[in-house]
Amino acid sequence: MLLSLFCFLGFPKLSSCVSVTTLCFSHEDFTSSRKDSEKHDLQERTFRLLPRSLSSEGEQQKEATLGRSQGRDKTGNTRGDLSKLRYGLVTGLAAVGLAETSYLTWVKLFGGAVSCPTGGATCSDVLNSDYAMVFGVPLPFIGLLAYGTVTVLGVWTLLNTGNQAREEDGVVGWLLLASTTAMAVASAYFMYILNVKLEGASCTYCVGSALLSLSLLLCTLKGFTTKDIRNVVSLQLLVGASVVVGLTVAFGDANSAFARGDIDLPPLEPEVSTSSSPKELSLAKHLRSIGAKMYGAFWCSHCFEQKQMFGKEAMKYVEYVECFPEGYRKGVQIAKACEAANIQGFPTWIINGQQFSGEQELSQLAEASGFDASKVAN
Repeated sequence: MLLSLFCFLGFPKLSSCVSVTTLCFSHEDFTSSRKDSEKHDLQERTFRLLPRSLSSEGEQQKEATLGRSQGRDKTGNTRGDLSKLRYGLVTGLAAVGLAETSYLTWVKLFGGAVSCPTGGATCSDVLNSDYAMVFGVPLPFIGLLAYGTVTVLGVWTLLNTGNQAREEDGVVGWLLLASTTAMAVASAYFMYILNVKLEGASCTYCVGSALLSLSLLLCTLKGFTTKDIRNVVSLQLLVGASVVVGLTVAFGDANSAFARGDIDLPPLEPEVSTSSSPKELSLAKHLRSIGAKMYGAFWCSHCFEQKQMFGKEAMKYVEYVECFPEGYRKGVQIAKACEAANIQGFPTWIINGQQFSGEQELSQLAEASGFDASKVAN
């Protein structure tokens, strides 16, 4: 102010005084503004350093609500991502079981020896036992249907994961739980039969299927909340009891026979009823000339069908080796010739040092042995 007074009273250049005065006031305002800005920045930094508990609780509740609405868990993952991972695993495991049971069904329906990873004929023995049929239906085929159902349900759930909840989703989840529960209980029942009723038998496919079924059940249960436990247990008990009762009824005769140990099959071979053509006679003679052998069992239906293909006249020339010449009963051993040849199923052909498992077409035998059927007159 004093400088302003001097300017008005004594300085001849009023404009210069006004400029200086304006500069003074501008500097003062700038200094004040800068101090206010620094104070504001300090408050802002202090606020940011405060614990979240001292900040707005409303904002925290808003974020928590938003996280729940978007399906995030404490780790930041969405429930949709976890569900996709779980049902992807369910689909993959079921697909493995589907492949296994498809192979066993093919062998059961069309004949042949089961390729047993542990070696020996135990896998084929189990597949051909009385326990391999349930009410007249091959057990591997039932397993194929079960794994196929779980695969379809898993794929459906996997494709629809992340969509808005619908009533059908719950139904599919319960169907998946019921299916995997039935499979796990059935596998446990079969493990009991394998270890108690079929003493000394081992089956890699049976053990593998049991592990797959148990894994599928655990993965499915993971999708249910604690509130659903009571209903889950009720459903599992109902399904499990139904499976046990059904299998007990289906295996009633076999169980009682094995329990008594009175299985005694005499070595009676069914008589071949078909007649042989010139081609079949020539093929049989050719196979004998090169040392080809057919290994079989008197109770094997596929062996009998193979003999029927040749006919009764040609079978007189086929070198056939019976692997159970003393019949079949508890404790009987396979013939030494079959054991030495590592026969794992019936029938099995050994031609030129190569094994051909299962029932073979005559054209396949001709090709494997180098027989030219075109040179034989009808």
